[in-house]
Amino acid sequence: MSENVVHLHKPADSPADPSPVTTLTVVPDAPPARPVPLWVRSGRAVKTAVTHERTRATARAAARHSLYTFNGGRIVARRAWDGRTGSRYERMIRAAEAAGNLEAAEEWEERLQRFRAARHHRRMDLLHSPMEAAKGVAVGAGMSVGVLVGLGVVLAISSGQAADVITPLVATIEFIALLIRIVQVVWGPALTIGPFLALLALWAVGRKQQAAPQWALPTNVRSGEGEPITPSIVVKALRDLGIAPLKAAIKEMGDAGASMLGPITIAGCGVEVDVTLPSGVSTNEVQKRRRKLAENLTRHEHEVFITIPQAARTVRLWIADSGALDEPIGPSPLVTDDTLTANYKTGKAPWGQDLRGDAAALSLYQRHLLITGLSNQGKTAALRALALWLALDRSVEFWMGDLKGAGDWAMFDGIATRLIQGPTDDHVIQVTEMLEDAVEEMNRRLQAPPGTDFPLLVVIVDEAQVAFMCPVKGEDKRPYGGSSATSRYFMGARKIHNQGRAVNVLLWQGTQDPTDQNLPKLVREGAHTRASLALGTESQARMALGDKAVDGGAAPNLLRPGLDKGTLVVASDGIEIPKGQSSITVRTHYISTDDAHAIADRAKALRDGVATLHSIERGEARDALADIASVLGDASRVLTADVLKRLSALSEDTYGTWTPGDLKRVLEDAGAEPYKSDGRMVVGRERVTRALANRDTDGSASAG
Repeated sequence: MSENVVHLHKPADSPADPSPVTTLTVVPDAPPARPVPLWVRSGRAVKTAVTHERTRATARAAARHSLYTFNGGRIVARRAWDGRTGSRYERMIRAAEAAGNLEAAEEWEERLQRFRAARHHRRMDLLHSPMEAAKGVAVGAGMSVGVLVGLGVVLAISSGQAADVITPLVATIEFIALLIRIVQVVWGPALTIGPFLALLALWAVGRKQQAAPQWALPTNVRSGEGEPITPSIVVKALRDLGIAPLKAAIKEMGDAGASMLGPITIAGCGVEVDVTLPSGVSTNEVQKRRRKLAENLTRHEHEVFITIPQAARTVRLWIADSGALDEPIGPSPLVTDDTLTANYKTGKAPWGQDLRGDAAALSLYQRHLLITGLSNQGKTAALRALALWLALDRSVEFWMGDLKGAGDWAMFDGIATRLIQGPTDDHVIQVTEMLEDAVEEMNRRLQAPPGTDFPLLVVIVDEAQVAFMCPVKGEDKRPYGGSSATSRYFMGARKIHNQGRAVNVLLWQGTQDPTDQNLPKLVREGAHTRASLALGTESQARMALGDKAVDGGAAPNLLRPGLDKGTLVVASDGIEIPKGQSSITVRTHYISTDDAHAIADRAKALRDGVATLHSIERGEARDALADIASVLGDASRVLTADVLKRLSALSEDTYGTWTPGDLKRVLEDAGAEPYKSDGRMVVGRERVTRALANRDTDGSASAG
């Protein structure tokens, strides 16, 4: 029975009745909602059930065990076929031919011929076996009856009963009858249970081989974390790379795909193996699929390194133990050994460990150095570690420019002859002049008598990209930064790279995020030792290390920013690199600032005391535009020649060498250029005064 329901309605406001009125309206019940069809509810239930984790796990389990049985049957069938035919030998022959090993192919072919000959003899023997078997059965039966009768005669003589002669024969017949009855009883259930036992055996074979797709395997099997590297795992990883010729070649090889592999040897915190690729597969195809190969090996991308050894068509895989590269290495010998000293000519700086866990030491003898990488990856720490070791050789002189100015090199105060720290253009100017002084020192040494022995002078510039990007120009209008033939810093670096090593004048540079603008090509290629931390792109890796190293497998762009701090890819003949490789990956020791100060104190104790110069004096800095305004006085305009005379009188050191061109440059930069009056060049006081009033507070002209 329907009931009336009271609903509250609030009519819309109207101009006639601005106050809202609530009214009660009695309306009949709405018709009952239509029931949801059963098939709709079933669909929703199915959708919910399918998305449930328990349902997915059940589906995976059902698929897994079904495929275990099916693929187990395939495995058993293939084994049976291999046992009855020569297919195994044929696969071995194809594998040896694909690997280019003709001797092994010939040996397997001989084995195949022997197998076929033996099989032929067995088949010929089967032609004569029925007659021989019948003869054998007849002879055997006769002999058995004779033995039983003889045994009965002995028994009858012993018992005195003639009937005992046939007793053994009767007992044998009864035993055979019993066996027949047992078989008759068991045969029915055996026919019923037998297929299930056969399926169980096939399931066991498939389960042992994990013969199911990766998605269907249990979670603990699918993760594979820490799974040891075996030949079969490496072959499967290569097969699933998505390289069609490689997959086809491995398929033809069958289980013999392991013939591509050299010995798997323990190498530090991982293993190393050489893979000889089949014909039609290039090494760079494998290199480009590093991530997929690592995942196929149940490793992260940073745990697999691919390099190209000397052997043709071969890649060398280094596969780390899971998580091993995330564990820190030990402290530097510079920290743990207070008695450690350095020798520039014969010694090597202890820098860290390679991926095999061996000590990585770098020779610095007559080698210019470049270290680059993204910001905050350990560049300064890696460069400073080398300088700290070299500081323990008291004969070495340091000139340093830190264009970050954060105090990372402050411990060299008292060791370095020059130490300039700061990020401004003025600091760039001083570092550039320091570099030019090193060029003059190099030229002096080059002109010395032959055979003169010179102590090492190392010029270190950290954050060198600041110098290359500096826009300031000198009084001669030559830029301090840039990469042109007039760039002062660029040309100073190039000159030292060209001839400095011959007279022990070396340039070490640290820079970040390399580009053609902040690290010119000629400068980066002038370094004998090039090292790179994590970078963003392959093009940056080529800038940092060169094409040869990257083509040989060097990939600093694949290092993990933030996680692989202090890990360097090094291309240098000053460090021991495995034969056939063009680079090596080094995990450097981290030396904290406090430890660096302690090492520096030991280096200072070896020296007689060094007075460190923290700036290069270039004369008194003056405000050129303000000085020009002051020498103009109250005159509306003054001849440029007279302005030069008055400026020289004001400051001989600053303006004594000025030319009309210098004066014109300063005035043009300020927007108060000279002009002609009565055919002669003059400087207008109104223009200079207006320029002084309008100039930015940070754009004042300077003569110093």
